[in-house]
Amino acid sequence: MAYERLQKIIARAGLAARRKAEELITAGRVRVNDEVITELGRKADPGRDKIEVDGRRLELPRTPTYVVLWKPTGVVTSAADELNRRTVFDLVRTEARLFAVGQLDYDTEGVMLLTDDGDLAAALTHSQAAVEKTFRCKVKGYPNREAVEKLKVGVELEEGLVQATSVRVHAGDHPGQIRGAAFIELTVTASHNQLVKRLLDAVGLPPLSVRRTRFGPLDLEALGDLKPGKWRNLRKDELARLRAAATRARKNRTVRPTRTIHAKKD
Repeated sequence: MAYERLQKIIARAGLAARRKAEELITAGRVRVNDEVITELGRKADPGRDKIEVDGRRLELPRTPTYVVLWKPTGVVTSAADELNRRTVFDLVRTEARLFAVGQLDYDTEGVMLLTDDGDLAAALTHSQAAVEKTFRCKVKGYPNREAVEKLKVGVELEEGLVQATSVRVHAGDHPGQIRGAAFIELTVTASHNQLVKRLLDAVGLPPLSVRRTRFGPLDLEALGDLKPGKWRNLRKDELARLRAAATRARKNRTVRPTRTIHAKKD
C-alpha cells in the first residue's frame, strides 16, 4: 500500500471521522511503530506499519458497511451516554465498528447514516460544504413573512451567519395538525449542534417536533417500509448517489453555493 496521512487511515478504519481522528493525533493518542505521533502531516503505510490508537492496533475493514436508520426520538447518536440512555448502536447490531454520520438530537427523529467509511463521512459533513439536509418541523404559531425572510437572509448564531437553502411553509389540514401550530421545512448545509432548533427559536418559532426527512440523497419517503427504530444496509444505487453527493460537496468547498428560497402555503 502507498503511504497515507494518519488521519485518513484512522477514518478509513472506521474508528472516527477525519476531524476527530486529527484530534486523536494532536492529543498524542496515536503511535506508529511505537513512536507517539502528534503532527497532522505524518504519513504511514497501513500495510507495513504498526499503527495504534490508545494502545490498540488499528485494523482496516476489508469491506465498508453502510447502514441507513430511521432514528426515533428518545435515542442518542453517541456510542455511549453518561445518562445510560439508549443509543443508535443499541438499535443497529452489526459486527462492523460503525459511527453516526451527522448528529441528531435526543428528541429529534429522522434519517441517519451509519458507516465505518471515514472518508465518505468526512466528505458528507465537512464544515465548509456539507450535503443538504431537510427537516420538517411542527412549530408553535404561524411562520409569517418576516420570519421566512430572516431564515432565507440568514440568522446570526454564535458560529456566524447561517442561511437556509430552502424554506417551505405548510398550513392547513395536515396529519397531526394542532391549533396554533404549522409545519415548516428547512433545508440547510451547515452541521452545527442543534442548528434547526436554534434557527427557529431565533425567528420566534419554537419547534414542537423535528424530523430530518432527507440527508443528501437519502430521503425517508424513498426508503420503502423503513419505520422509526428500523434500519437496513444501503442498496448499491443508494450508495452510488451518496458518493456522488459527497463528490459534489468536495467541489463546492471553494465555490459559494447559490441559495434559492421557496415559501409556500398549502
